[in-house]
Amino acid sequence: MKTKFVLELSDVKTIAAAAESEALRNQWAVTISIVDDGGHLLWLQRLDGAPAVSAHIAPAKAHTAALGRRESKFYEDVVNGGRVSFLSAPAIAGLLEGGVPILRDGVCLGAVGVSGVKSSEDAQIAKAGIAALTV
Repeated sequence: MKTKFVLELSDVKTIAAAAESEALRNQWAVTISIVDDGGHLLWLQRLDGAPAVSAHIAPAKAHTAALGRRESKFYEDVVNGGRVSFLSAPAIAGLLEGGVPILRDGVCLGAVGVSGVKSSEDAQIAKAGIAALTV
């Protein structure tokens, strides 16, 4: 058997606070979601002014990043590169940049998904949240 690290509530709160701080510093109205390694929702925070649809997109991005153990931008690039059949992949809906896995020693602990501004800015917020976590 192996021992594995998991996100605790204190970790989730640390990530969420840092992501929120990055969003507010830039005056970006977004939704921030955090999932575990199985893509299960641990945190959802919709900042004032964030579009309603972002509350669906952010968790989908996080879910995709956690299950794929890579940034959701990878899948966006695959589709944009012409492999549109990838759109039919099961259980993967967040095929847009803004989902970032939380990795420790090459193992995925979960992911952060952000939606509400430009995709590259969504990813910036997610990465700022993860950077606050000491892994």
